[in-house]
Amino acid sequence: MATSRSFSTSRSPISHLVTAWARSLEPYPPGKPIEEVERELGHPAIKLASNENPWGPSPLAVEAATRALQKASFYPDGGGYYLREKLAALHQLDMDRIILGAGSTELIELVARTCVAPGDDVVVSEKSFYIYDTATRSMGGRIIKAPMRELACDLEAIRAAVTAKTKIIYLANPNNPTGTMFTADALENLLDSLPAWILVVLDEAYYDYVPAPGYSRSLDQVREGRNLLVLRTFSKVHGLAGLRIGYGVGSEQLIEALNRVRSPFNASAVAQAAAMAALDDHEHLRLSVESNAREMEFLTRELDARGIRYTPSVANFVLIETGRDCNEDFRQLLHEGVIVRPMKLYDLPTSLRVTVGTHAENRTFLEALDRVSQLTMALETVSVKS
Repeated sequence: MATSRSFSTSRSPISHLVTAWARSLEPYPPGKPIEEVERELGHPAIKLASNENPWGPSPLAVEAATRALQKASFYPDGGGYYLREKLAALHQLDMDRIILGAGSTELIELVARTCVAPGDDVVVSEKSFYIYDTATRSMGGRIIKAPMRELACDLEAIRAAVTAKTKIIYLANPNNPTGTMFTADALENLLDSLPAWILVVLDEAYYDYVPAPGYSRSLDQVREGRNLLVLRTFSKVHGLAGLRIGYGVGSEQLIEALNRVRSPFNASAVAQAAAMAALDDHEHLRLSVESNAREMEFLTRELDARGIRYTPSVANFVLIETGRDCNEDFRQLLHEGVIVRPMKLYDLPTSLRVTVGTHAENRTFLEALDRVSQLTMALETVSVKS
């Protein structure tokens, strides 16, 4: 007769199979679905947590995705030929220099799977996109975090952190979660100073939002033969985050190596069709960029009026400093029907990252923040008196 047996975690078969570095990882925390938040609250909520486009997806992309669904019984084009061809024409590059991914996040992980071995070093800024850390450590690599300067990537500190074992440098420009940027000249200086074997992965997820002159000439630097992989995504300004589609641009040799490791059908047919159409939707791009600039100005002006500190941002989100526990602020704002992202994971325990929404959403957030601040002050007053 079969008997039930229990195993302690340390002796279970699964625990034995999982590598030590995989066990050490902290998963990227998913947010609660907005539908569930609304169900629990009994009223509508807004989501300003994931830097999504508040204007939604490109209408042309929606039409193309709907048509593509009619052929959903077929596997997608594993090489993404037509989308890569279109991107190659747009960027004036050979299509063999382009690789598709399920969002740029998959490409971040693909670089680690292809290039990082146990004992290798990977350099990042100390407060940058958390997936750089998990991608590296999941392969047994050692993550080295260079200090920032006023919450901006310090490329001199990045260079100083390089060791003889460094394989990869991950850089986000603009940086997530701070919204700060470095110039093309600063990147050029870094590339000039690096050993030839180090690959710089430049994550430009928020590229389209940046108004600053001299921000990026990354694709020119790829054309010049730099050891550089540039990542871009359709998740942000194009509004296709739910379809998971992005791309990387690098040398033919690097792209060929990444394709050896890449899953053969990593970009769905629906996502490829939507991305192709989104590239032609110049009106949606213009609307998204202009409204973001206008609402960023409104939001930061209102934060200034309230005396709330924030980090000036060139992206579609802003990092605010409340001086209170960010997880408690997150919970109270959630109760108000506003979903934001607490930043304790990034060692910013009193900060929140807030997506720039529509005008109505931004007003709703500010009003909710006022109520949370007033409640906190009232509770602190009661606590002092008691």
